[in-house]
Amino acid sequence: MLQVNGVSLQFGSRKLFEDVNIKFTKGNCYGIIGANGAGKSTFLKILSGDLEPQKGEVTLDKNERMSVLKQDQNAYNGETVIRTVMLGHKRLVDVMDEKDALYQKEDFSDEDGIKAAELEAEFAELGGWDAESDAEKLLNALDIPSEHFGMTMENIDGKEKVKILLAQALFGNPDVLLLDEPTNNLDLKTTEWLENFLMDFENTIIIVSHNRYFLNKVCTYICDVDFGKINVYFGNYDFWYKSSQLMMRQLKEQNKKAEQRAKELKEFIARFSANASKSKQATARKKELESLTINDIKVSSRKYPYINFKYDRDIGNDILFVENLTKKGYFENVSFTVQKDEKIGIIGNSGKAITMLYEILAGNEEADSGYYKWGKTITATYLPTDNDAYFNGCDLSLVEWLSRYSYDHYEEFVRGWLARMLFSGEESQKKASVISGGEKVRCMLAKMMLEGGNFMTLDEPTNHLDLESITALNDGLINFKGCLLLTSHDRELMNTVCNRIIEISDGKKVYDRPVTYDEYIADVIDNK
Repeated sequence: MLQVNGVSLQFGSRKLFEDVNIKFTKGNCYGIIGANGAGKSTFLKILSGDLEPQKGEVTLDKNERMSVLKQDQNAYNGETVIRTVMLGHKRLVDVMDEKDALYQKEDFSDEDGIKAAELEAEFAELGGWDAESDAEKLLNALDIPSEHFGMTMENIDGKEKVKILLAQALFGNPDVLLLDEPTNNLDLKTTEWLENFLMDFENTIIIVSHNRYFLNKVCTYICDVDFGKINVYFGNYDFWYKSSQLMMRQLKEQNKKAEQRAKELKEFIARFSANASKSKQATARKKELESLTINDIKVSSRKYPYINFKYDRDIGNDILFVENLTKKGYFENVSFTVQKDEKIGIIGNSGKAITMLYEILAGNEEADSGYYKWGKTITATYLPTDNDAYFNGCDLSLVEWLSRYSYDHYEEFVRGWLARMLFSGEESQKKASVISGGEKVRCMLAKMMLEGGNFMTLDEPTNHLDLESITALNDGLINFKGCLLLTSHDRELMNTVCNRIIEISDGKKVYDRPVTYDEYIADVIDNK
C-alpha cells in the first residue's frame, strides 16, 4: 500500500497543499485533478520520490514496486526497444545483466557459481524467463511492428516512442502505477486498449489526465487538488463534478438564507432592544444571531472561462461544398457537402492530412486538384492546431493583440473579452510572445468569438487546455447554433458536439454518416 502522511509543500509564499493524508489501496484507480498550476504533476513527483515534501512522508510497503510513465522520449536512445520496455522493471534487468556478466567470465570460480545460483533464483522469482515474451506482448498490443523490437530507440518515430514508454510503465505488473497524461498523442485504438488494460489491472493506479472520458472510464476515486488541500472523493470524474457543483450550490444557498436571517435579526434587535416589552424577544434573537453559521467559502484555484459563440449573420442553404479535393502526400478525391445544423467531426489515422484539409479550406494552402466553395452567407473562422504564427515575435500586449481582431477597439471593451478568458488586471498586459500554450488557445478562442463567424473549424482545440477550459469549450460548442468542423482527441467533446462523422484514413474518405462519435465507435471500431 502507498501512504501519504502529513505531506505539505509550498514554493516561496505559495502554498500548493498542506497536511495531505491519503491511503492508495490495491484494486483502485485514483484520478488526480485540479487547475493548471494547482500541483497535480508536482504531487506525482512527490509520490514517485523525485521531489521531497517540506513536511510529512510517503511510504510504500516493503517489497512493493512502483512504476512511473517517463516523459523524456530521448532518455533511452541508446537502448533497444525490447530492453527499454524491460527497464520498466529495473531490478529484473540488473539481475539479468549481472547474471550474464558472470557467465561470460573466463575464470568462473566456485564463488561465481554460488552468486549465479542466487541470481538465477531471484531472476525466476521476478518472472525473468517470461520477461522478453511479456514485453513483446505489450508491444504487439500497442501496434509496434516486430521488426522494430531490436532497433535502438534513437531510430524510432516519436509516436512509437510514446507507446514504448507506456509499455515500459506497464511492464512487469507493478504494485503501484503512476501515469501523467498517459493518453497524450495516443490514437483511438491504443487509448481504448489502455482503458481496458487499466480496468483489468488489479493493483494501484494513480493518474493525472485532462481526458474526461478516460477518467470516467477507469477511475474509482478522484483526488481533487484545490483550496491548498487534496480531498479524495469516491467515484469517477462526472460523479465528482456533479457532486462538487451541488455541494457548492447548497453551501451558497445556506449562506444566503443565513445572511438574510442575520439581517432580519439585526433589524429586530436594533429596533426593540430598548423596548422593555420586547427585551426578552430581543435577547433571544441576539442568542440566535450568535449561533448562526455563515460558511467561509474559500476561493477555488479553478477558473472557468466564459465561452459563448454567437454569429452575426444567419446561415443560408448553401454552406460548404468540397469536390474531389486532392493534395499529394495527404489525401485524394475527398468530397463532402455540409448541410444546415451539421457539426461534423473529422477523424483519421493522419492528423497531418486533416490539418492540411483545414489549411486548404482556410485559404492558407492550395489543393493540387478538385475544388471547394463556401456559401455566400458563410463567415468562416478557424482555430489551427499550431497557432504559434499568431504569437511568435509579437511584441504587443494581449489587449493590443486582441484589439486587431475586434470590431470595437475601445480598450475597456477588449479588456472585458480578455477577462472572460481569465486574463484580468495585469494579465491582460502580458506580451503575446511569452504566453503559454493554454493561454494562446484561450486568446484564439476570444478572437473567434469576436469574429462572430457562423462556421467554425477547430483543429485539436483542447490541446494545452485544463479541464475547466475544456468543459467551458465543450458547453460553448454544444450551444453554438452554426455549423462546424471539429477534430479532437477528447472523446467527450467529439461525442457531445458532433452529429456527423467523416473519417479520412490512408488518404481517402472511408466513412461519412450522420452519427455521434460513440455510434461511430460502435459501428466501425467494435465491429472490426
